Amino acid sequence: MLAALGLTTALALTGCGGSSAAAGAAPAPTTPSSASPSASPSSTAAGSASPSAAATSAPPGSAGPGSAGPSSTADKPLAGRTIALDPGHNPNNVNHPTEINQQVDVGNGHKECDTTGTSTDAGYTEADFTLDVSHRLRDLLQGLGATVILTQDGDRPYGPCITERAAIGNDAHADAAISVHGDGGPASGSGFHVIVPAKVVAGQADTTAITEPSHQLGLLVRDDFQRATGEQFADYIADQGLDTRDDLGGLNLSKVPKVFIECGNMRNAGDAERMTDPQWRQKAAQGIADGFTAFLSHAGATPSPTG
Repeated sequence: MLAALGLTTALALTGCGGSSAAAGAAPAPTTPSSASPSASPSSTAAGSASPSAAATSAPPGSAGPGSAGPSSTADKPLAGRTIALDPGHNPNNVNHPTEINQQVDVGNGHKECDTTGTSTDAGYTEADFTLDVSHRLRDLLQGLGATVILTQDGDRPYGPCITERAAIGNDAHADAAISVHGDGGPASGSGFHVIVPAKVVAGQADTTAITEPSHQLGLLVRDDFQRATGEQFADYIADQGLDTRDDLGGLNLSKVPKVFIECGNMRNAGDAERMTDPQWRQKAAQGIADGFTAFLSHAGATPSPTG
């Protein structure tokens, strides 16, 4: 994930899980960048959330069985919703060590603008992984009716900085946001975990309003990601697949419910094998999409208990 690779002159790749800095950013653009028209060739067509989620979220007045019109609103449970997707890191960061190492204010401290991220032993980078999963996730969410904003699409020289990543979701008035990552933990450790914001009130950071809804989102994404992928909770960090942190600028500066997900440990051989498989990445995207659908379609619903 956005491990604290604090690039120095030597661009050593480390994972985002340890003392990492959040993906985040430079001054926010007036208009948030939008997703590209289509995902990578390997992406599958937009899917749908689990049948139960779509069925229970259908609003009154949906088209009846005999309707010959367009898809009913039951097929678009996220219509009218805006979701910000934050693909961790940027494939071009490696070429801009000076820029990404500049310090930015995250409220309760300073962090690097961004980092290069980690990679598998075979060289599959976290930046490529996060873009691919985010493209697949974007397609699924758009298929469910959501408006999707990407903080970056590999189309910038570097970054954006962690402060701008948060600002993009804020400026879009997103209903929820997620930062997608792959961790760089110990090679002996495996599994995924979801990071939720701690309560931080310092400087320009104030997570008071988003702490509880972000925790609910985190639980739902955690449960649906595990259901879709069969992946175990991380055995080297976090408690039952959930980790609360106060040092990630992308969470500290968010004004909308937001979580990070470390989809697996890219330094672990087993996790790396799964994460390099396009079919597994599609399952990962589906699990995250299901979590968002549950969170946004069932306001006030109580997520399953931890563990």
